[in-house]
Order: sequence, then C-alpha cells, then structure tokens
Amino acid sequence: MREVRIRDTLSGEERAVEAGPGGEVGIYACGPTTYGPIHIGNARPYVVFMLLRRFLAHEGYRPKLVVNLTDVNDKIYEAARERGVSSAAHAEEMVAGYVADTDALGLGRPDAEPKATETIGPIVGLIEDLVATGHAYEAGGDVYFRVRGFASYGELSNRDPDAMDQGEEAGSAELKEDRLDFALWKARKPGEDTAWPSPWGEGRPGWHIECSAMAEELLGLGFAIHGGGADLVFPHHENERAQTEAARERPLARIWMHNGMVEARRGGGDAEKMAKSVGNVFLLGEAIRAHGAAAVIGFLVAGHYRQPLAFSEAALEEAAARNRRIREFLREGADPPGEADTAVRRRREAFLDALADDFNTPRALAELFGLVADARREPLPGARAVVTELLGLLGLESLAAAGEDDRDEEADRLLAARERARAERDFDRADELRDRLGELGWEVRDTAEGARLVRRGG
Repeated sequence: MREVRIRDTLSGEERAVEAGPGGEVGIYACGPTTYGPIHIGNARPYVVFMLLRRFLAHEGYRPKLVVNLTDVNDKIYEAARERGVSSAAHAEEMVAGYVADTDALGLGRPDAEPKATETIGPIVGLIEDLVATGHAYEAGGDVYFRVRGFASYGELSNRDPDAMDQGEEAGSAELKEDRLDFALWKARKPGEDTAWPSPWGEGRPGWHIECSAMAEELLGLGFAIHGGGADLVFPHHENERAQTEAARERPLARIWMHNGMVEARRGGGDAEKMAKSVGNVFLLGEAIRAHGAAAVIGFLVAGHYRQPLAFSEAALEEAAARNRRIREFLREGADPPGEADTAVRRRREAFLDALADDFNTPRALAELFGLVADARREPLPGARAVVTELLGLLGLESLAAAGEDDRDEEADRLLAARERARAERDFDRADELRDRLGELGWEVRDTAEGARLVRRGG
C-alpha cells in the first residue's frame, strides 16, 4: 500500500491519508444545492472525489465517499416560486436531473448521498448541543452560532474575522448579537412552504449545520478528508469546522481538500468562476451530449485539481483529440507476448506515484502518454494492458472498452435515414437526424467512402 498524500488547506502542508477505526478512509465532499441543473463546474468536485476514491481502493485502502445534496435553501424556495411548484417538488426534480447527469459520466455513484431534509433529527440535535454549551443562542425563532466564542475561527480560510461577510446564509442582522454570527436554524418566513418543528419553533436548518450533521452521522468525527470546491472554504467550511469542534471538542476531519474553480471568459474579459448566478454556465448534460462523457472527464483531469481550470469549447475538443490518440493506440494491434517490460513497469509506477502525490492527474496523464509514445516507437510487452488499467483510474476506461464500430441498432438506423434524406436533398431532415445522433454520443463524419460514425469524446 503506497502512502497517499493530499494538500491540507488548514495547515498548508501535504498530509498522509490515514484510515480511521476499522480501516475505513472516510471522505465527505459537499455536493450541489439543488435549485437548478448542474454545470460543468459543479461536475469538477464530483469527478475529483469519485476518482480519488477509485485510486485509494486501487492502492488497498477502504474508502467511503459521502456526497451530500442540499435540498432546502433560500435559492430553492425562490426557484420553486418562480415555477409555481412546491419547493419539495422542485428540489426532487433537480436531484433527479443531477443524478442523471452525473450518471452519464459513467463513474458510478458515491457510497452515500444524504439529503438535508432527511437528516433533520441529527441537525436539530447538534444545534441543541451548541445551545447547551453556550456556543449558540436563540433569537426570534432563529438560532445563531457565536463566532467570537471559537478562538481559531478564520484559520481555515486564513482570514481576519473582522473583515468577513457571512453572505446569504447569515440570517437577520437585527437578531444577532454580533454581525459575524451565522444562522444554525431559521424560523419559518412567509412564503416558505417547507418547515420542520424544533425546540425554537417551526423552521429549517441553515446551510452550514446541515453538512456538519450529515458528515458526523455517516462518517463519525476525525474522518480522513473533507472536500469541495475552493469557493466553499469560506464561509461554508470555516463554519462547519467551527460548529463541530465547538460542540464536540474534536476536529471534524483530518484533511481539508479543495478543488479550484472552472472559469469562463465572457467577451475576452477576465476569468470568472462559472456560476448560475453570473450567467456564464455550460450545463453538464449539454457538454456530455455535445462532446461525450470521456471528453468532459478528460478536460477535468487535465489540470491539477487545486488549480483553476479555464473552460472553453476548444478545451473540450482538445480533450477529445487526446482521447482519440489513446483509442487509436489501443486499436493498432496487440502487445508482444511476455511479462510487462521494465519501461512499462516504470511508467506505471510513475503514474501511480503522481496520483499519490496530491492527486496530480496532469503528471499522471503525462506518464500515460509517455507510455503510449514508448510503445509506438518499439513494441513493448504489457503496454496496452497497463494503459487500460491506468485509464480506469482516470475515469477513461471507455476508451479501451468501446470501439468505433460498437454502436447500437438505433444509431445505425438513424445514420441510414440521414443518408436517404441527403440523397433526397432533404437537408433539414438530414441535419435533424445528425443532431439526434449527436444526442446519442455519435459524430457523423462524411468521407470519400461515405458517412461513418465516431464516438464523441474519443
């Protein structure tokens, strides 16, 4: 079992991933707030932590990955009112869309996907413990956390508390003892159609306390890794850390792991975080339909998880081109018989070492393409078998499993119908059929020998 090290946001140092009691490596990654379809930026933490789980299992660890769903929130209430549906129905629809879109990536599901609305009991219990110890107080049916009562507040985000703004989840300023305090429980307000009973009256939990309770409920305390996007360091993770340690006098997690944002540029301007509120999103489902799941994953693993990643259509096309190079290599023939060549074993170890060193996927990719180049210069026993093994650790196993001609009967039927429409000069119909093939993940290429289908993203 090789030692796996991850950069810890709190200490700023790489720390070894350690198993907890019973040998389990607990990982909690914050999932989306389900008020709208997810975009390709939301997919980055999903891909990073699903692949980290794969790698840890490959190395002999016993990972347990929990990715939560925030299904009660001010944004959900607002989106539901705009549609004229209940907040519960809206959230349920968005959760189903999220599951379908992430299923389409082909990476499997996390070990647990708890919802805030299904964890109200543990949430209320944790708030009660904070009130009982003087770390929280009730005001007007709301409950607030006393930030200044937690001495190390601000250390995770490396910020001065006096310069902080708690944002939309802060609660009502007139009810708080201190402007820094943040809401643990919010009293029901007019127009909110979902609420739960509590010792402080009907209401619903604040955002931060939800994750503290869900993480403790499923992973206990002091689990291996707590992760999510870098935009969650403050206030979300800063507040999670504070409220759990204040209530339990133990750390929530040993390592805090944060991925950089996917950034977009509008009109050639400065890079900005991809966000629905900004209006610069590229939805995950659209990206998969247009370019294929393998291209989306290839794009997301091309940069180091901690760094920002610049999004563009060209970047997805470049990822698809890289994937095609690997597909072509795997189809070119078979390896010579015999045990894996020394050079092949060396490339494999370098690939695995890269992932063990703060999950460095671009360095791992470089070793993978180095192995492909080596094997093209000189046939190497075991090269294709190792490439296939390593592709699975990057979520790109489809490049080895799916050939250009492994299409289904529906794709063949649509292609034949398109060719008939072109022969009849019904080009609108031909374009419609091409678009339907694209939705199924196929690109139509017109060649001198006739039309042929090629998997998108590879």
